[in-house]
Amino acid sequence: MPAPLPADAPAPAPAPDQVLTEAPAPDRAPADAPAPDPVLARPRLTVTLLMAGSCLPILGAVLIAPVLPKLQDHFADVSGVDALAPVALTVPALSLAVMAPFAGAIIDRLGRHRLLVIATVLYAIVGTAPLWLDSLPAIIASRALVGVAESAIMTCCTTLIGDYWSGRRREKYLALQAICSAVSATAFFALGGAAGSAGWRAPFWAYAVGLLLAPLLATMLRPAGRRTDAAAAPALTPFAPLLRRLLAPCALTFFGAIVFYTVPVETSFLLKDLGTEAPATIGLCTAIASAATVAGAAAFTRLTDHADRLLPATLALCAVGFGIIAFAGSVPVLVVGAVVNCLGTGLLLPTLITRTVALLTPANRGRGTGLWNSAFFLGEFVCPLVLLGAAKPTGTLAHSIGALGAAALVVAAGLALTRSRRTAPRPPEGATA
Repeated sequence: MPAPLPADAPAPAPAPDQVLTEAPAPDRAPADAPAPDPVLARPRLTVTLLMAGSCLPILGAVLIAPVLPKLQDHFADVSGVDALAPVALTVPALSLAVMAPFAGAIIDRLGRHRLLVIATVLYAIVGTAPLWLDSLPAIIASRALVGVAESAIMTCCTTLIGDYWSGRRREKYLALQAICSAVSATAFFALGGAAGSAGWRAPFWAYAVGLLLAPLLATMLRPAGRRTDAAAAPALTPFAPLLRRLLAPCALTFFGAIVFYTVPVETSFLLKDLGTEAPATIGLCTAIASAATVAGAAAFTRLTDHADRLLPATLALCAVGFGIIAFAGSVPVLVVGAVVNCLGTGLLLPTLITRTVALLTPANRGRGTGLWNSAFFLGEFVCPLVLLGAAKPTGTLAHSIGALGAAALVVAAGLALTRSRRTAPRPPEGATA
């Protein structure tokens, strides 16, 4: 496994607030700080490669969305195509959520670098498979395998960021990971739409980028010095205590993912309900919201000193945006609500991951980030299902989003109350009331 970069910043902040309960103290073994090995060779290239790898699962999530109607038309004679075609888009997220904890366990024992290279090659092979497949079930199966590869790629990239850097620099690069994800989502959606003009198969060629990236990961993603994973093996925490420690952060991450994906997933439907179906308008509104997400993630890099107090305010900001969306009677007001919400979600994603990574030691970082990724992408998968289920009792999709905003406010208030109780000064022993 590559050697981490010597620390040049303060140690990670204390364990963060959790959902209405205080998590156990993190396993802060001395190994949690980077070993005093030589600095990373080509640090800028290392960051670039890890960010590129982190974008691959986003490619899988949005690339074929613009061509789903064409895919559905091509397989119109297949029984149940109306349900199966959307599954081709969403099944990678479900597969990633299921497999990420297993990927984390594997990389803690076998190392991050080798698995990252293998998974990137697999991603390219199964990602381009629909170019030659002419069976919808077979295409869905290949998409499930894409999710397996994505689980290893995302877990390895996030774990390596935690391995190479610490303190503020680690938080900076985790925030950069969120920025790259937001920017790439917009870019890949546009790429899928442009490529889709040549046919529903054309966007799948983009998965071949894995064959270009894998040799760079294999040859360039190496530190100047190396430390064997065996050195960290004795510190491996049994899975059950690790799961207990991360249960509250992962539950919050699952909820946060639903909040995060609501606007990107539902914007086109909300605009349709307002009488706007023009692709150009939908694209412009989506791009504006995406830019707000990027701005929020960029702002996080300047607020890391206040990360322990950031989460309740961030969720409250997301809730305000949902409230505006719920009562929007025009497209401009809807866009204002989306921008407010996405400023919050841009802060939310790096806050959630940095607070979780701070609880992990190097020996357990792979499994820990695997659990986090599982919670996050499971939240992505169920997001439209949750909103669809809430739309019936609330009356409309916009009102169901308002209900989600109310839930976000409740969680924010619970987090703030829990933190205030933990930080309140206690009277000295023996003091009388």
